[in-house]
Amino acid sequence: MFQSKVSGVQVLGKVAGNQAEILTPEALSFVAKLHRLFNPTRKQLLKAREQLYNKIQAGASLDFLPETAHIRNDLKWRAARPAPGLVDRRVEITGPVDRKMVINALNSGARTFMADFEDSSSPTWFNMIDGQINMRDAVRRSISFTNAQGKEYKLRTDGKVATLIVRPRGWHMEEAHVLIDGERCSASIFDFGLYFFHNAKAAIAAGFGPYFYLPKMESYLEARLWNDIFNVAQDELAIPRGTIRGTVLIETIVAAFQMDEIIYELRDHSSGLNCGRWDYIFSVIKKFRHDPRYILPDRSAVTMKSPFMDAYVRLLIKTCHLRGVHAMGGMAAQIPIKNDPKANQAAIDKVRADKRREVLAGHDGTWVAHPALVTIALEEFNQNMPSPNQFHVRREDVVVKAADLLNTNIVGGKITEAGVRDNISVGLLYMANWLNASGCVPIHNLMEDAATAEISRSQLYQWVRHGARTAEGTVITPEFAAKVLKEEAAKLDRKQYPTLDLAVKFMGSQMTGNRYDDFLTTLCYDSIVKTENGARL
Repeated sequence: MFQSKVSGVQVLGKVAGNQAEILTPEALSFVAKLHRLFNPTRKQLLKAREQLYNKIQAGASLDFLPETAHIRNDLKWRAARPAPGLVDRRVEITGPVDRKMVINALNSGARTFMADFEDSSSPTWFNMIDGQINMRDAVRRSISFTNAQGKEYKLRTDGKVATLIVRPRGWHMEEAHVLIDGERCSASIFDFGLYFFHNAKAAIAAGFGPYFYLPKMESYLEARLWNDIFNVAQDELAIPRGTIRGTVLIETIVAAFQMDEIIYELRDHSSGLNCGRWDYIFSVIKKFRHDPRYILPDRSAVTMKSPFMDAYVRLLIKTCHLRGVHAMGGMAAQIPIKNDPKANQAAIDKVRADKRREVLAGHDGTWVAHPALVTIALEEFNQNMPSPNQFHVRREDVVVKAADLLNTNIVGGKITEAGVRDNISVGLLYMANWLNASGCVPIHNLMEDAATAEISRSQLYQWVRHGARTAEGTVITPEFAAKVLKEEAAKLDRKQYPTLDLAVKFMGSQMTGNRYDDFLTTLCYDSIVKTENGARL
């Protein structure tokens, strides 16, 4: 058993080889200090999320906060200027923190790389600690990898390596393998703390800095918590306040009403907002799942032209540019289709149109999930954005009201039996892979992370709860959903998907119209938690 040598800190996961170089007494002491200072506030804020949902369920509506109107109405304040390596972010690539992916992403030609400890990583102990090793080596430009066939992967030497940005896990997650004073460590603090402790000064020396993407927030108070953590962390390592930069993913409907306030709380550390559009759709369903007025059609029918999505994008761009920070666009999840040129060209055309829409709307950059899409996205942004960003595009014409953000009326959108089946298939495939330690999964020619599975299971819950009827006339009952789940599971090979039965169990639990877990990751997490000897905690 690994001994942490830090009072009150227990490491329950197996620590092998150079993983001990990450879990040093100094690093664990740093994480423990942050956890002890800020975990009580984290838990209070999670409780506030529950209380808000209870109010919505009781009939309250979301709106812009009257108590923070003075922040929104003050047109003079600005956030921090873009930090080194973050002035031009026209194409960002994202992906999990495994070694090969990190090298390929840094070499991809994208301006930045978001290394993801969250939705595209299954948070096994090995993945999380190995990811920290990979981050350390990436910051120092010493990362390399040789696969089983002897192929070597190294960083390019022409100076065009992407700027590294790290996404820690969200506030709702905990790290079960590390106990601090007997309680699970906040996964956000764990991921942030280890990366910052080991790499902040090395990143600054390399010409960039400790940069982060901040996921799943639901209020400006959650942004304030991050800002407090940033200040203490910088003070502890004698790094000037304001060195850290954090880009906030606006991927919850609640946060959409607090964009100004979120930037304001992080203003000395802010590097903008991102349209985390797939999680945003998930959040809308989740927050109004009890209300039949918010039933959405097939996932494929919910596009960026949907009224609530269009309003959210326009407000985000206007808000960011007023405050002098980046307004980042959403993910293109397509991957190359090797054996079907026609289908591959259709996918490329779809990506190109999406990126053109984003740059013409005023976005300063966009996301792709695969290196092959970097050139396509760059072409659209290079052609339509000759400057490093578009802060000068004010979008002062934009007026977005609460009703606009909540307008989920989708003209022509239908619930179909194919849509039901697709949601079950995608959710099942993703969960089976996630439970088998893979959080970034190619499904139906798209590179999927947890967000797509979240939309899929949330729609199924919503449709079953309200007895929605498909365009073919079928009422979506628990029995119908269970039947389709059984049929879709029968199509899969249990040798290829050894965790399939567990995935069926978890997926089935969300399709009765009764039980609804806040996140799939918290629902499934304890099933991947193991102690040093391989037993479940």
